[in-house]
Amino acid sequence: MIQSNYPPLHVAIILDGNGRWAKKRHLPRLMGHKAGADNIRPVVRIFAKHGVKYLTLYAFSTENWKRSKIEVAGLLNLLARKLDTETQACHQENMRLIHLGRLYRLPQKLRKKMEVAIELTKNNTGIVICLAFDYGGRDEIVQAIRRIVNANVPDSKIDEVAVGQYLYTHGVPDPDLLIRTGGEVRLSNFLLWQTAYSELYFTPVLWPDFGPKDIEEALSEYKRRERRFGNV
Repeated sequence: MIQSNYPPLHVAIILDGNGRWAKKRHLPRLMGHKAGADNIRPVVRIFAKHGVKYLTLYAFSTENWKRSKIEVAGLLNLLARKLDTETQACHQENMRLIHLGRLYRLPQKLRKKMEVAIELTKNNTGIVICLAFDYGGRDEIVQAIRRIVNANVPDSKIDEVAVGQYLYTHGVPDPDLLIRTGGEVRLSNFLLWQTAYSELYFTPVLWPDFGPKDIEEALSEYKRRERRFGNV
């Protein structure tokens, strides 16, 4: 029997339920996204206090571009504002930010803000926040294959370790625990390669309401899991 390593080194979260949170309160969807964005740093702090070293947040998928132009523009503006107001605070708290996804597809000003935040926090030694924005698991694998081909890597040298070096998450350990809020029970194209042996935890709690008690419950459930990685 192989018990879970505790605390988990890396927790990944699918931030789901912002729209439903707003609908329940008869608010515009963007108000739900704002409430969800406001919940990020408090949640990061709690996981950091529990000893988690990496926290990946699935905030905007490659498929989310298909949403209405108004909602997409609102999400991009929300990220820009959060980078303006949160970057220095995260830096002062020794948090490090990295980006997962197609950074080059973001609007130029937003891309610059993200690059500034990444550069400012790159030497911080506290919790690493991996922000998956314009991210898709299948797209990540496709991009990795293209980079391997462009690098002329011999087929005899292509193995799981080699592929991992061309993923967005190169240098980041695979998630021990994946949490999805909002009640849906699927991965939605998130970290498909990296979650091969992750423990999965689904909660009906909507992301803006996900707080200390919910985090305790998720970590307690993880602690009870037995991780065998194919062993008996």
